[in-house]
Amino acid sequence: MNVPTPYLIGLDPDELAETRAVNDHMEKLLDSLVPLHVQDDPGAAREFQRAGGGGFPTLAPVPEASWRTVTTSGGGRLRLRAFLPPDGRAPEGVFLHFHGGGGVFGSADGQDPRLRDLAAGCGVAVLSVEYRLAPEHPYPAGNDDAEQAALWLLANAASEFGTERLLIGGESAGARLAVTTLLRLRDRHAVAPAEAFLAAQLSFGGYDLGHGTPSSRASGDRNRLINRPTLEWFRSKYLPGLSPDERLDPDISPLYADLRGLPPARFTVGTADPVLDDTLFMAARWSAADNAAELVVAEEGWHGFTLHPTALARRELAAQEEFVRRCLA
Repeated sequence: MNVPTPYLIGLDPDELAETRAVNDHMEKLLDSLVPLHVQDDPGAAREFQRAGGGGFPTLAPVPEASWRTVTTSGGGRLRLRAFLPPDGRAPEGVFLHFHGGGGVFGSADGQDPRLRDLAAGCGVAVLSVEYRLAPEHPYPAGNDDAEQAALWLLANAASEFGTERLLIGGESAGARLAVTTLLRLRDRHAVAPAEAFLAAQLSFGGYDLGHGTPSSRASGDRNRLINRPTLEWFRSKYLPGLSPDERLDPDISPLYADLRGLPPARFTVGTADPVLDDTLFMAARWSAADNAAELVVAEEGWHGFTLHPTALARRELAAQEEFVRRCLA
C-alpha cells in the first residue's frame, strides 16, 4: 500500500493572509443570514444561491457553453452543460463533471468560467450533469442520473467527441456522485472503472452521510459555508426517512464501499472544511484498496474554497488542470 502523503498548499504568508481575510468576510456575511436549516425552503435557497447569495459563489454563464439533451439507455432524458476546446481543436479527452450543493441545490451551469478554463487549458470536452435535486427528487434520483450520464458517455464518447479517454470528478456532493458512479459501473454493469476512466479529481467531497466523520460532527454551528446543522439539513432532504445507520449504505456513503479497481484519484480539501476527515479517510482507503491516490490539503481552506477569487484557489485550480494534462499524457 502506498499511503498518499498530504501536499499542503497555502503557506505563503501573503496568500494565507488573503485566505483568512476572505474567510472572515464570509463568516460575517453568513452570520447575517438566516441559516438553511432554519428557513427550510430549498426552492428559495436555490434562487438565493443562483443570485450569488448565501456564501455559495455562483459564476455567471459563459457563451462558450451549450446545453445538450441526451437520451439515456433507460430511455430517460438528461441535460448536460457542454464545453469544447477553443479554436475547433479536437478534444484530447472528456471530463465528466458533477456539481456540488448537497444534492439539494447547485446547477450544471453554476461554474461555467471554471469549466470553460478546464476545457481550454487541458484540451478536453467537459460535460457537467444537470442531475435531479431533492427534496423534489430524493435519493436515488441524483445517483441514478449520474450513473446514466456515465453510461451514455461510455457508449457515445468516440462518436460524439472522437475520443474514449475519459476523466471524472466534481466538488462536494458532486465528488461523492463521481465515486458512487464509478462503483455502480463496476458493480451493476461489469465495467472496470480503472479502464473506463483515466482518473478522478475529487474536491472536498462528503463521503459519510450516516453518522458523519469526526470533523463534520465537531463543526458545530460555526458558519463556514457548511456546518453540522447544514449537513444534517442536506441529508434530511436528500435521504428522507432514512436512519443514520441506513445512510451508511455504500451507494449513499461511499466511504464504506469496497474501493478496489478504481482509477487514480486526486483528492483536495481545506483544513477548515467540516468534511476534512471525509477526504482524509477516503484518500487513505482509496490507497489501501491498491488504487493510486494524491492528497492535497489547503491551509485554512473552507469548503468550496476554489470558488473564491483568491491566490489559493487559483493555485489549486491550476494544479487540477496540470493533473488532468498529466493523466492524458
